[in-house]
Order: sequence, then structure tokens, then C-alpha cells
Amino acid sequence: MPRRPHSLRRQLLLGILLPVIALVALNGASLYRSALTAANTAYDRSLLASAKVIGEQLDVRGYDRDAKLRATVPYSALEAFEADNRSQFFYRVSNLQGELVSGYADLPFWRGRLPEQPPYAALVDFYDERFRDSNVRVAVLLQPVASGQGRGMAVVQVAETLELRQRLAREVLLDTLWRQLLLVAVIAAVVVWVVQRATRPVRAVSRSLQDRAEGDLTPLPTGDAPRELQPLLVATNALMQRLSVLLEHRKRFVRDAAHQLRTPLAVLKTQTQSALRGDLAPREALMEIAGTVDRATGLANQMLSLAKVEQLREHPEAPAVEDWATVVRELALEMAPLVAEKRLDFEIYTEPAPVRAQAWMLSELARNLLHNAIVHTPEGGSLSVQVNAQGGNAELAISDTGPGISNELRQRLFEPFSAGDVRSGSGLGLAICQEIVRALGGGIRLDSRQDPAGSPGLVARAWLPLAAQDNRGQTSSATAPSL
Repeated sequence: MPRRPHSLRRQLLLGILLPVIALVALNGASLYRSALTAANTAYDRSLLASAKVIGEQLDVRGYDRDAKLRATVPYSALEAFEADNRSQFFYRVSNLQGELVSGYADLPFWRGRLPEQPPYAALVDFYDERFRDSNVRVAVLLQPVASGQGRGMAVVQVAETLELRQRLAREVLLDTLWRQLLLVAVIAAVVVWVVQRATRPVRAVSRSLQDRAEGDLTPLPTGDAPRELQPLLVATNALMQRLSVLLEHRKRFVRDAAHQLRTPLAVLKTQTQSALRGDLAPREALMEIAGTVDRATGLANQMLSLAKVEQLREHPEAPAVEDWATVVRELALEMAPLVAEKRLDFEIYTEPAPVRAQAWMLSELARNLLHNAIVHTPEGGSLSVQVNAQGGNAELAISDTGPGISNELRQRLFEPFSAGDVRSGSGLGLAICQEIVRALGGGIRLDSRQDPAGSPGLVARAWLPLAAQDNRGQTSSATAPSL
């Protein structure tokens, strides 16, 4: 099952709101602790005041360890706490040995120590305790007691349950939280609005592409698009341009194939019908049919080669380094029977010329140029092939003593199916050569020439960039075979 595509709106909402909510939660926890601390500070003062009121009402008889304390707790000491029925108030008055003088006997006696720096100018300590299944806050006051009959030290413990403190902290927290949650809601609404507004150009481009007619590859307008969207539009337009070129190549190939193959197939059908009627001798008819099949096969092979070069030009690969001289010499050996058949005065000179290209492309380029030269050179003529490296380029030059070409013909010979002599070629050879050199970053041209004797001729030149040297300062090359 394919994964559901990510939503930009959801990503922005999660990316912004989750940290904000986490920060609000941390802030709420910190605020609750701060509010509880502030409430404890305020209510601790009340506890201390109550303890002092109780301590001021103590009486003593006897001195020091023999002192006997008496306590009379007034109602005013409890009134402030008894006014709110949400909290409970407890107290205990003891001597230093923990003997109960007054108050709640089950309230645990204080066993702690006074802080080194008490928060108030009194011998007081505050601590939390568990009493009667409730959490309580306890204030302990060491109260000196003196009278005309004695002197001693009393331990006054005042305890209060935490409802009021917690309620005050919660009220402060809730009062702050609803404002922060309102802020989160505003942020979420702003993010949704901003995302909708920011993605409006993207939706417009999407609608534009959906509303297009099939096969419409015209560039998308980029003038009013946001700067962040420009790279996407530029890349999309570049892709559409490449697709347009690719589709045009495919259409042209299909159109040219249909047009060019129709003629040899029609001729082949006519020759077959003629042979069936007995218009020609069987051997002569078969020879004509074989010649037509050979021309159709050569045409199909050249069209496939042209399509392969165009495809490679649109989707380049990383070729290895090949020695063009080696490829040309091997090709010359392969085509030696054609040279010998026309009794041509053939010479070849090569020097190492490393180029970065597929070997079949180098061979196809040289094959078409050399084949054209052999076909158009008269019997007994001269033909020379040179491969050299100079000026950063590897150059192949094939010179023949054929009839040459006119300036007008030279301009259109590189167009597909533009043959100088329709009886001797399909008009695809030079088009293939031009596509190869374009794909490899080189060039090609045809130059008419005249030898010292005044005979016409043609020089076909193709050049490609030399391959860069490797780390050892050498290039890949192979030993050229002798011809």
C-alpha cells in the first residue's frame, strides 16, 4: 500500500505547535511550582503569626529543665484558618523534651534542626508532614517563655492542610494557561492562513498543468511566482523542454522511417511480383531482390544508429577513454575488401589520439565517413586517412579524389535523408556523424579540394576533444595494428 504523501500544512503545524505546546507545558509546570512557592511564603507567614500568638500566651513555673509550661490558646489564633472550611488547622505546644503541653497529641513532635539562615527574625522552621491522611504544612517556633515564677523554652507547632495553597496555585496557573492556549490557537490559525497563502502559487501551477491539453509542453510562466518556487519552475521547464525535444525526435524518427522504408518495400513487392510472373530469369530476379533487401537493411541500421545517438545525446553516459587511432585502423582492415575491389591507392597515417567516448560511436563516425569516401572515389583513385592529435583535439581527416560537392549541397548534406546521390546512399550517414560529434562535444565539416594535377576531391574532417590525462600524466591508448 503506497504511503500517503506528507502534508506541508501538517508538517508546519506540527513543527511549530509541538514545540510551542511543549514550551507551554514546561512553563505551566514551572509556573505552578512558582505559584505554590509564593502561596507557601504567604501562608507560612500566617502560620508563623499564629505560632507567635500562641507563644505569647504561654506561662511558665520553674526554671530551665524544671520549668513547667502552661498554655491558653485564644480563639484569635485560630480564627483566620477556621473562617475557610476548605482547610484544617492543628497545633501542638511542647517543651524541648517533647512533652505535650497543649494541642493535638497525635501531631508528631518536631525532630528537625533550625536553618542556619532562617527566613524570619525568629527561631522558626517550616516543613511538610503527613498527618491524619492529609498533607500538612507545619511551622515550628522555639519560643522562650519567662515569668516571675520561672523561665523555659517552648516548642510551638502549627500545622495547616494544603487546600488553600494548592487552590491559589491552580487559580494562578489556570488564569495563565487559558491565555497561553489562546495564543496557541492564534498561532495555529496564523500558520494555516500563511500556509494557504504561501502554497497558492503551487496550487495555481498544479491547476495549470491539469488543465493543459495532452501533449502541451510549453514552458510554465515564472514571472509572478515566489522566489522560492522559481528553481522548481525552472527545473520543470527544463524537463519539459527535454521532453519536447525527445518527443520531436521520436516523431521525426517514426515519420522518416515510415517515409523511407515505404520505397524499398514497394520496390521489393514489385520485384517479387515480376519474378512470380516470370518477367526475369530466377537468378536475375533474386539478385535484384537481394540488392533491395540490402539497401533496406542498411537504411534500417542507419536509422537505428541515428536514434541511438540522439538518445545518448539526451541521456549522456560516462564513457571510457578510447584511442581513436586504434578504432580507425581496425575499421580500415575491416573495409579493406571494398578498397581492394575498387583498386584504390589507399594510405593511412595515425598517431595516438585518446578521446572519451564509446568505441561504437567512434567506429560509427569513421565508418560512415570512410564508406562515403570509398563509394564516391572513382575506380583507381586515391584515398588517404589521417588521425592526429593537435591543439587539444583529436582529428580524423579522410581525403578522396571523388567529384567533390557544391557549396549549396554542402549546406544540406548533414540533414537527414539529404543524399548527394540517392542511388548510392540513404542520406543518413552524415546526419549520424553530425549527431555523434555533437554528443561528444566536437565538430565536423566537408571541404572541397583540388590536387596539384587539378583533379577535384573532398576532405571530410571530424574532431573531438582529447581525453584529460590521469594522475600519472598518461592517457589510455592501444597499439595500432598494421594495415
